[in-house]
Amino acid sequence: MTNVLTFILVAIIKIVITVFVLLTAVAYTVWLERKVVGRMQNRWGPTRVGPFGLLQPLADGLKFILKEDLTPPYVNKPIYILAPMLAVVMALTSIAIIPIGPTLHIGDYATPIQITGVTDANGQSSDIAIGLLIILGVTSIGVYGIALAGWSSNSKYSLLGSLRASAQMVSYEIALGLSLVGVLMITGSFSLRAIVEHQQGLMFGFIPRWNFFYGFQFVAFFIYLMAAFAETNRIPFDLPEAETELVAGYHTEYSAMKFAMFFMAEYANMVTVACLASVMFLGGWSGPVFGPPIVQSLLPVLYFMARIFFFLFLYIWIRGTLPRFRYDQLMGFGWKFLLPLAIANIVITAFVIAWRA
Repeated sequence: MTNVLTFILVAIIKIVITVFVLLTAVAYTVWLERKVVGRMQNRWGPTRVGPFGLLQPLADGLKFILKEDLTPPYVNKPIYILAPMLAVVMALTSIAIIPIGPTLHIGDYATPIQITGVTDANGQSSDIAIGLLIILGVTSIGVYGIALAGWSSNSKYSLLGSLRASAQMVSYEIALGLSLVGVLMITGSFSLRAIVEHQQGLMFGFIPRWNFFYGFQFVAFFIYLMAAFAETNRIPFDLPEAETELVAGYHTEYSAMKFAMFFMAEYANMVTVACLASVMFLGGWSGPVFGPPIVQSLLPVLYFMARIFFFLFLYIWIRGTLPRFRYDQLMGFGWKFLLPLAIANIVITAFVIAWRA
């Protein structure tokens, strides 16, 4: 009974910490984006609220909470309210599957740094055996929030935005899923923790044994990166929100916290795809570990966070650099280029694995 209560208590603590860190990261990713894009455009970005504008996310959050929540009279109200909730819940749920670090030892108690992870009697950590499939399934459901938002708003701009988002996500979901097949063939597991552990160590004494290098999956990494940009509706694939064409796309009729929920879902999805890219291709939390035990426990988490920061910065960099695609270019790039390239990568990876065997 005591072990069960301890497990539940630790799980609750991990959930609270993870949600707090994720929501804080979402808020400050917005701040980082405004500052970096401002610098790229020879502006300062937010500077007035707190030192260097660091309290701007808090001010924005208070603004969304205090703003009047307008509901147009012509909407389908139950679905109109459900849509942003569905989008943000699916975005926050997927992070529970991601392993953030190795086993953390607190006295005699050992727990993996992962919400869904468990530790057996021997202190060995494991997670859900089909963790990758769950993440892909949960993130796919998020498009329903966008589709329902566009339909329930009863607005032509919102409906066009949601139809674009649905077509775009269905198209690029295929390429994204196929880009991960090569990694699965190499590691032989759907468990994210097992995939990270497969990438431990070095090749030739100095090259990390990441799937990006070891499995020659740099082509798959490129496909995943392009598909992830499209899946999260980011520039140059932000056609569902095209302000110059559709006002604001599927969230044209939303205001206050409902509007903020869509932005929270978008940035949380950015964090999720960054985590998944780190786990599948860049070794997760792997890296040199040294120092006292507490430092050895924290360094892998810092390595993991550094990789996530790299991907988030890449998102922002691309936004400040590239223009938006036309819609025909967007669909053609997904179906005519990424999809055949992903299939070719699977075939070549299969040949390489058979040759090595």
